[in-house]
Amino acid sequence: MIRKISRIDRADVDYSNVEKSFIEKSGVKEISTTIPYVVVDNFPKLGLITSLRFLEWVSENPQGVISLPTGKTPEFFIKWTDYMLNNWDNKKGIEMREKFGLTIQKKPDLRGLQFVQIDEFYPISSKQHNSFYDYVNNFYIRDFGLNKSKALLINSDEIPLANNLHFSDVFTDGKIDLSLRYRESRSTLEEIQQKSIFLIDDWCSDYEQQIRDKGGIGFFLGGIGPDGHIAFNVRGSDEFSTTRLTATNFETQAVAASDLGGIEISKNKLVITIGLETITYNQDAVAIIIAAGEAKAGMVKASLENEISNLYPASVLAKLSNGRFYLTQGAASQLTDMVNRYFQMGEWTHEKSEKAVVDLCKKIEKFGHRLLIDDLKNDPICRLIPDLDENTVPKVMESIEAKIHRGLQDEDNQVFLHTGPHHDDISLGILPFITKHISNPTNKFKFAVLTSGFTAVTNRFVIDLLNDTKRLLDKGLIQMVKYPDFFEVGFKLKSDKDVYHYLNNVASGNDDECRRGVCHRIVRAMVETYKVKDIDHLRDILNEVIVILKKSYDGEKNPPQIQQLKGMIREFEEELVWAHFGVQVKNVEHLRLGFYKGEIFTEQPKLNRDVEPVLALLRKVRPTVLSLTFDPEGSGPDTHYKVLQATAEALRLWKQEEDLSQLRVWGYRNVWYRFNPAEANIIYPVSLNAMAEMKDSFANCYVSQVEASFPSYELNGKFSSLAQKIWVEQLKDVQLLLGKNYFYLNDDPRIRASHGLLHVKEMTVDEFLSYARELKESMEGMVVGS
Repeated sequence: MIRKISRIDRADVDYSNVEKSFIEKSGVKEISTTIPYVVVDNFPKLGLITSLRFLEWVSENPQGVISLPTGKTPEFFIKWTDYMLNNWDNKKGIEMREKFGLTIQKKPDLRGLQFVQIDEFYPISSKQHNSFYDYVNNFYIRDFGLNKSKALLINSDEIPLANNLHFSDVFTDGKIDLSLRYRESRSTLEEIQQKSIFLIDDWCSDYEQQIRDKGGIGFFLGGIGPDGHIAFNVRGSDEFSTTRLTATNFETQAVAASDLGGIEISKNKLVITIGLETITYNQDAVAIIIAAGEAKAGMVKASLENEISNLYPASVLAKLSNGRFYLTQGAASQLTDMVNRYFQMGEWTHEKSEKAVVDLCKKIEKFGHRLLIDDLKNDPICRLIPDLDENTVPKVMESIEAKIHRGLQDEDNQVFLHTGPHHDDISLGILPFITKHISNPTNKFKFAVLTSGFTAVTNRFVIDLLNDTKRLLDKGLIQMVKYPDFFEVGFKLKSDKDVYHYLNNVASGNDDECRRGVCHRIVRAMVETYKVKDIDHLRDILNEVIVILKKSYDGEKNPPQIQQLKGMIREFEEELVWAHFGVQVKNVEHLRLGFYKGEIFTEQPKLNRDVEPVLALLRKVRPTVLSLTFDPEGSGPDTHYKVLQATAEALRLWKQEEDLSQLRVWGYRNVWYRFNPAEANIIYPVSLNAMAEMKDSFANCYVSQVEASFPSYELNGKFSSLAQKIWVEQLKDVQLLLGKNYFYLNDDPRIRASHGLLHVKEMTVDEFLSYARELKESMEGMVVGS
């Protein structure tokens, strides 16, 4: 369904004082969307404006009905709200209120608010820490000081089912067949399940009615999913939908996988969610959608620039005069308003010319060498290019071609330090670019993964691995445990032999021996982690860990020792990848920065715990080239931002000791972010051979990731397949500008062989620190001046 909605004029919108303050600071004063939006610099400021607007609304509606989100999205909303309430009357709090337009004087009292839970997985025990019920009770009811007796909550354990049974006795395998709503039951169990589904439907209808009896939701805050969902109203949801039990789609299941312990779990979960009509029932409601990062930009554009449509669930906010989108620069980057603003404001640069011409080729589906001067003059963006003439496109083509040739340049006598937040980040980001340089014996290489990455390893994977280890021990096939000094010092030795044994058997196609190689490494990890004394103790620990994992629910936070064990599995995988290219274990560093603990909201990096290990690594390696994941907006996986900040702080400190003017920083993006060809200054051609190398090494080495338990919402498969897909898409963009014949007729065989492109942004240390500092000042310490 599509309904016509008028475009809004900024002057006709009744903005609050807080919103007016942020609009003034953003400079974005003219908009042409169906829903008003406010743009902020980054993710922390997104939390700030949302928090201040919430407190502003609460001061006017102390008994109001509120509905707030769960997950990582509201991290800084929660932190800023806590900060403001705790500093309301001191100097910091007063300065913050004055600076950002929060004109109320009296500290808001949240105890009178009536909370409505937005959604919940079903079935899931409310006792699980990854249930939204638990989240709401901890972060909102407890931490905000709300009155639980006034709240409407979704407690799956208390929703009535047939014969007063618990959901674990009705839906014994955790799966619910919604076709029972429409067909006859075929067994006694199905009859009970059918009656239970109807009882859940009745419960949902009652939940909806209770919300309406309160007058509807007065303040709604939510994120937007990759398919455009708000709450769990996925793409295709009716704009008049109400609270219901429903299924989700793959994109939503992929995002939920990290909460629930893997896509294997999330794909079988249904959800209970309030509907789109529930959100818009109160015509005076303040309803805010927050979105951060370029990954959300396409869906934000679709939601704000189209009429109300079931394809874009968030478009229903156009019904509300107080409907808003709060966006970071990245999330707003594809809006027509923001595109125009980017090109019209500030100094015109060659990067703008590149972006304008590349985008025009895509827009009108025309190769660069076929663009006419009239094509440029008729385009609202390209016509802005200074001194526009017949040489404009050739100049852009030349500069893009120069970036390709820069990527092909040899690097000699360099010391490379390649870093990544998680295992596989480096490989998925720039493996082909690394392999170009690694074969040069004059270069030195060090690889460093800064977190232990244990959250990417499922319990089921570890259980299977430990059972295989027990079986091999029983057969006497892990012979190293029989060496007299193995449990004292021997377990620390011959790590390179483990790696070599594994890869030898990859080459020979012996899967059983590959598995035995992994089990050898897991034994070393068990001895180190649990201080194992002998073989009998090893068996006891193996059994103990298996029991703990079997008793754990999927997505439950593991004990620290099991976290370390999972992390060491990932560390072995990383060593295997770089051993493909002759890199020894000693040149693959595992920093295990302490902020990474598996919490919903990870801690901010600390100097002693997180920065000093990176600084020590820099001092030891003394790189001439440093690579890192580059997400200056801080809006993706929070590990990426925190690693970026720890690295930036280490560089600041090292810069006080050393002249770093010659150190080059290579910023790369992988499956989470992408550079526009205009943003990158190095473009590297990727051959089919290089793609095969990346996919094979991923499949053979990242054994815990082969099942893709935590996939991207963009692709139901391995991350290596998505990385290849991105490289191919990036080639198509540049191919449209330069022409296909530029590639297949090129004099350089490396360009002729390219079927993908990867992008890198090379920076000086000062350039990189300027990007990182802007975000640091917004996030760290939450001080005035952010």
